[in-house]
Amino acid sequence: MEMAQKEILKKNKGRLIIDATCAPADIRYPTDLSLLNEAREKLECMIDDLYEPLKGRMSKPRTYRRNARKDYLSEAKVRKYRKKSLRRAIGKQLRYVARDLRIIERLSTEQGCGQLSSRQQREHHTIQELCRQQQLMYETHTHSVDDRIVSISQPHVRPIVRGKAGAETEFGAKIMVSLINGYSFVDELSWDNFNEGVKLKDAIETFRFRTGYYPEVVHADTIFRNRTNLEFCTQRGIRLSGPRLGRPKIKQLKAQKRLERTDNRIRNAIEGKFGEGKRRYGLGRIMAKLQDTSESVIHLQFLVMNLERKLRLLFLHFWWSIFRLSKSFFFVPA
Repeated sequence: MEMAQKEILKKNKGRLIIDATCAPADIRYPTDLSLLNEAREKLECMIDDLYEPLKGRMSKPRTYRRNARKDYLSEAKVRKYRKKSLRRAIGKQLRYVARDLRIIERLSTEQGCGQLSSRQQREHHTIQELCRQQQLMYETHTHSVDDRIVSISQPHVRPIVRGKAGAETEFGAKIMVSLINGYSFVDELSWDNFNEGVKLKDAIETFRFRTGYYPEVVHADTIFRNRTNLEFCTQRGIRLSGPRLGRPKIKQLKAQKRLERTDNRIRNAIEGKFGEGKRRYGLGRIMAKLQDTSESVIHLQFLVMNLERKLRLLFLHFWWSIFRLSKSFFFVPA
């Protein structure tokens, strides 16, 4: 068994740096009141389109849009929200939206009514689910629900709780990235929040598939340091960065802290890669609207970053070759 582990240790090469981040979508910060107001306005436009061919044959259903707009603005313009008044305003908007949904259902059964476009049909389906979620949260006095919709135009976007100082909750796709020799690879992309700690095994196996060998060391956050991952890495001769589980030994305390500081400095490379992507390549705000196009944009941004690094290395190699050539050309032996 010891001989097998030594053989594995000899085969391990390189380091794997892994971390997760969020690629925020281009949506405004969602609140329950603003989402319900937007849903109501879209439903009113649908009612107008459905009623247009029926004008003169029947009276137009009353939507009370002026009163609904006034009720929304009376709460939205308040500088400091109060729980009771905010809940009262949300309840009013919920009833306006439910009324509009019933009107659309009744108008769609009338002969000769107008037709909704494909986009309006998608939005109508999204608003129905939004109304169900908001009604459930309103009745149960909660602020969370499974698969919560935070944007009507982009219903695939989900809230990602990150706990960062700047923004505790972000709205977009969560991605887990591996950094190998300065090149970044997207190992996991999901619109639902996931625990990246259980994805370490797959990332290490993907590293082996790309390079042909296991990494010598894995630099990761503390969320990856669970007993399952530690056992998996130990069996394959991989050192997982970070402190050991349990009480540290006094004799090894200084050396362990020194090693931890070195690992943290190395792990900063992937944080810098995230900053580069968000500041220079648009990863900080995904402007695409559809789910497929948003995922394509995210992958393309990492592709461009890898190409930029390759070009920088080629440029450096080119100038170093010119420097060596010029040095040998102008060198005159004594």
